[in-house]
Amino acid sequence: MTVGILLVGGFGTRLAPLTRDTPKPMLPIAGIPVTEHQLEMAKKAGISRVVLATSYLSETFTPYFGDGSRFGMQLSYAVEESPLGTGGAIRNAAQLLEGDETIVVLNGDVLSRHDLSQQIRFHIKNKADVTLHLTHVADARAYGCVPIDSNGRVKDFLEKMENPITNTINAGCYVFNSRVIDAIQSNQVVSIERDVFPKLVSEGKKVFGYVEDSYWLDIGTPRALLQGSIDYVNGDFKAMNNVEIDSTALLTGGTCIGSDSLIGSQVRIDSSIIGAAVTIESGAVLQQCYVAPGTTIPKNSHFTRSYCANDLIEPLNL
Repeated sequence: MTVGILLVGGFGTRLAPLTRDTPKPMLPIAGIPVTEHQLEMAKKAGISRVVLATSYLSETFTPYFGDGSRFGMQLSYAVEESPLGTGGAIRNAAQLLEGDETIVVLNGDVLSRHDLSQQIRFHIKNKADVTLHLTHVADARAYGCVPIDSNGRVKDFLEKMENPITNTINAGCYVFNSRVIDAIQSNQVVSIERDVFPKLVSEGKKVFGYVEDSYWLDIGTPRALLQGSIDYVNGDFKAMNNVEIDSTALLTGGTCIGSDSLIGSQVRIDSSIIGAAVTIESGAVLQQCYVAPGTTIPKNSHFTRSYCANDLIEPLNL
């Protein structure tokens, strides 16, 4: 049986101010939280038991996801009193899982449409200790690189460099033999990327890379979050439940309107994320904006590349 861990404890510092009241994995992509997209991916791969490894604003996850029954899954929560790093978070969450199952770990700030089922099969076929999803990027200078041999076995983990020797990078989804996780020191700050993976390679453990170049996006910045939502809307706009849109309003560029929102007459919205219970009054124009839940945008106001809330209007660095 394969089970899952979602790493959803990050602060989302680069996404500020979007994350001042909402943890990064609960921000909406095409109207639903990033975490929900990841749970859908896990479920499609046959994973029904998942632990959410939470820390920052951990109390926001349970009211939305509950015990998982609404999604046809079994969810539980491992809350870190203080951040433990990616490796420490995985070790802490794994204590809620029993047996020696295969464990899939998903990074909470990545959108991916790769074939997780195939990654799991690749892991089992190679009798690997851990299998990472790897993907190619056009410019690898912003990432740590992961060179592999002709069989897919990882040779090294390289830090960011000006002239990377490969454009193959760690895409943030891992399949573990549970014994590898058991060996991580508990209640300690540990980085899976900088501490655990390089050590496994140096010890000759079977660390493999499953390479697939499907849709992949790190949503760690406002620009990336907006782009991810636009990509998943895949059309002019998407409206969630109980939304009223005046017939004279124009919504374009992959805009998503959150549930229980009201869009007034002659409103123009392009390439934006509109939260739930938002009112946008007549004549307002928004372009590349993130509007926080519960916000009212006054009539005839114009905002471009902005974070909009009732108590704060702030430019977004896009």
